[in-house]
Amino acid sequence: MNKNQVLPWDHPRFRSWIAVGRACQLMQQVLTRALADLDIKPPHLDILVNLYRSDRMTQQDLARKLLVGRSNMSMLLPQMEKRGLLTRQGDTRDRRVLRLSLTPAGRDLAEKAMKIQTDVIERTLSYTPIERCQELAETMERLTGILIQEIRDED
Repeated sequence: MNKNQVLPWDHPRFRSWIAVGRACQLMQQVLTRALADLDIKPPHLDILVNLYRSDRMTQQDLARKLLVGRSNMSMLLPQMEKRGLLTRQGDTRDRRVLRLSLTPAGRDLAEKAMKIQTDVIERTLSYTPIERCQELAETMERLTGILIQEIRDED
C-alpha cells in the first residue's frame, strides 16, 4: 500500500461495516446482561420469540429463520425442553419432522424476556427519531439480504 492510497478504515463502507459489527456485539452483551435474571441468553430468547409467534414450527424452519445450523438447534432445544419451556412432538403427517411448541412456562418466560428486550431497545434507541430508526431498519434488512445471498452463492 503506498502513501497515496486510502487506508481501508478511512473508507465509509469499511467504517460502516465495523460500526455494524461492533453494534451487534454490544447489543448481544447488553441483552445478555439484561436477561441474566431469567437464566437465558439471546439464542434462547430468539427461540422463545419465534415459537411465541409461530407455534408448532419445525426445528428446520426455526434454524433457517434464525440463520443457524441444525446442530445449534440440537444443542439448545434439549436444554429448553428439560427446563420445561418447550415440547418437541412428531408431526402427524411426517414422522421424521419434529414440531416445537412453548409450554405455559415457556410462554410466560417469553413474555418476560420480550418485555426486557423491548425495554433495552427503547432505552438505547429512544434518542433516535422514528424516521431514522425506519431508515436504519431498511438499510440493515438490505444488508442482511445481500449477506444471505453471499452465503448461498458460496454453498
